[in-house]
Amino acid sequence: MIGRSPAMFAWPRGARDEPHGHASLEEIHNREKIIVIWVIVGLLLIPVLADVLIQWHAVRVVLALIENSPPFRIESLPPDPDAEPFSTRTVDGVTLRGCLYRHTEQTPRGLIVFCPEFASNHRSAMLYCSALARAGFHVLTFDFRNHGDSDSMPGYEPLHWLTHYEIIDLNTVINHVYSQPDLTELPLGLFGISRGGGAALYVAAQRPEVLRVATEGAFGTQMLMMAHARHFVPIAAPPMLARLFPDWHICVTITLARWISQRRRHCRYAMLERVLPRLSDKPALVIAGMRDTYVLPEVAHEIARLIGQPDAVWTVAKAKHNLARSVSPEEYDRRLVEFFLPLDEPHSSTAKRSTQGTRKKPE
Repeated sequence: MIGRSPAMFAWPRGARDEPHGHASLEEIHNREKIIVIWVIVGLLLIPVLADVLIQWHAVRVVLALIENSPPFRIESLPPDPDAEPFSTRTVDGVTLRGCLYRHTEQTPRGLIVFCPEFASNHRSAMLYCSALARAGFHVLTFDFRNHGDSDSMPGYEPLHWLTHYEIIDLNTVINHVYSQPDLTELPLGLFGISRGGGAALYVAAQRPEVLRVATEGAFGTQMLMMAHARHFVPIAAPPMLARLFPDWHICVTITLARWISQRRRHCRYAMLERVLPRLSDKPALVIAGMRDTYVLPEVAHEIARLIGQPDAVWTVAKAKHNLARSVSPEEYDRRLVEFFLPLDEPHSSTAKRSTQGTRKKPE
């Protein structure tokens, strides 16, 4: 044993190195796999991150559009000494004021509650409703909160978008109607302009007492934003890029911007689109201006489609936003009176009494 060579105790050539050689190859393969996985993940994340950045930029743009009111041409009339003033208080403590135009020459055919447009006041009613007053209807109109003679609510800055505050206001006015013995038996119709038209449609869908509803320039928040997006995305982006953004993607952007705006403005935007199908059994008149560049005519057709009354739309050639009567006053008055005249029919009065018996609390 003493005289043996050290080579006798050595490992065979490669015997010790082989396991280490195999381990190194496996480590290399594992590292390559990890690199490939990260490359794939990176390639997948690049479009996601790009979309997030695009989405955030788009949300900021849409948010600015939401919270900046476009200029509207607002008209009004001097106070009418023959109009009866009234006031009523909302459940959240805001006093609303308006007036009642009585038809005194005969028994009234019905009561029309008129809802003014954003930034207008109740004295604009006779710019639209004078034919209804002459035809034998009482017309009751009011100022939404933070408008005209009504109280202002601290912390709320109204815009042209319909919120739950305007819904509260209109429901409060209708409740006031039913507190007046000389008004409660009259068949009820609603007529609204622009944002007021949206309020009229929304509340008509809530309350069975409302038998007919007419609007001019009305719109839903989501549908109006989508209509403008479909027009402006192809203009703002190259056609190939614009095609990469389907409607659902645009809808997500608008929804995110709306949520942010609600939190900033301490209000909830009323989603008119959700309640319109409830109006399928109530006659509606949806007036639109062919030259309305704000509430596009297609919005009126979308309202009628959701209601289930595609023939409810009357589009007035050459009319801009809320100016249909200025373009075609005789036709406007005739259509409006003919639309509300059925309120005076016996079956309408019967329906009115039956709905009063089953009146439900507005949502």
